[in-house]
Amino acid sequence: MTLTKDDDIARLARAMIDCTLPKAEWTHAGHFAAALWLLRHRPDLAEYDEMRRLISRYNEATSTPNTDDGGYHHSITIASLRAAAHHLAAQGPDTPLHVVLARLMASMQGRSDWLLAHWHRETLFSAAARRDWVAPDLAPLPF
Repeated sequence: MTLTKDDDIARLARAMIDCTLPKAEWTHAGHFAAALWLLRHRPDLAEYDEMRRLISRYNEATSTPNTDDGGYHHSITIASLRAAAHHLAAQGPDTPLHVVLARLMASMQGRSDWLLAHWHRETLFSAAARRDWVAPDLAPLPF
């Protein structure tokens, strides 16, 4: 699926919410597309505890166990939500989401390894960071 129209982003976000999104579409860009849509259209669901619930439920529906080694990751979710919120605010409320997403994906956060500029790999992928927020131990987040 391409995410070049706001309707594509809305469809992806709604499918994630109702657990019908094919797992193959839950990509790095898909995560950010859903986050942007939720932040703009359903901020009640973009709160940290709600995101934990939504993503954990989606993972279970797609046979992805939420364990200390896989599935939901709280520190990555919070950092990614902060990045998405920053990009959304910087673009303004009238910028189409597909434009915000394209710009976000062209930024440092568009790289799947962007968090490793802020956390040691061992810290980021620890069970503690997966369960709860663990602050960056290399460099603070820029937002």
